[in-house]
Amino acid sequence: MLDTLPERIALARQRKMPHQDFLVTVLGDEVSRRDSNAVTIRTQRAHLDPTMHLETWDETAGVAYDQALLAELVSLRFVEAHQHVTLVGPVGVGKTFIAHALGHIACRRGISTLAVRSDRMLKTLKHARLDNSYEAELRKLLAPDLLIVDDFGLDVLDPQESRDAFEILTERHRAGSIVVTSNRGPDEWHALFADPLRAQAAIDRFTSSSYDLVIEGESYRQRQKPRLPAAPLDT
Repeated sequence: MLDTLPERIALARQRKMPHQDFLVTVLGDEVSRRDSNAVTIRTQRAHLDPTMHLETWDETAGVAYDQALLAELVSLRFVEAHQHVTLVGPVGVGKTFIAHALGHIACRRGISTLAVRSDRMLKTLKHARLDNSYEAELRKLLAPDLLIVDDFGLDVLDPQESRDAFEILTERHRAGSIVVTSNRGPDEWHALFADPLRAQAAIDRFTSSSYDLVIEGESYRQRQKPRLPAAPLDT
């Protein structure tokens, strides 16, 4: 409130604003400031990349995807319905960008969100079993309305990781929504699990209420690389 108060006082004097209108304006500034601070805190706690907003997505990138489906996902109706999303495509086409952009939209709407990288998530759960903090770590993954799991399926899962992935996919199926980014489609995930029965059960539950957004084309990430400005032509 203090940041905008001098400006608001000057504006009120200039416009001869009634006291009640002045108070409404100042209180509106404070509400906006608190809302903005709350969004900032939510995005930090969610571990979202601060640069990955849908507003900064490069529409000229040479990637192809179902734009109507992306528009539907941006509505976040899938979160309200406890449905899931798989973002599938080769390395660098913008899967992580879109996943984090959806996370930012969720945070702006007050939806609790957490973004994790798959390998780090599974490693954390593995270590948690050693110090008896497994249940606490699992609750952290089940608590948010929206869980974003990045780069799932880069490596084959060992038996313990298979059990943990099974727990997350099945429990999140009841608890809330997941957005998964992967180089492999869900039909290829079976080969990643050490236990075929767990794989079948987890993947069937996940895919029964999941949208699949396939992204194809040239590397979006390479377009974001800094480049030297073109040298001026000699005259």
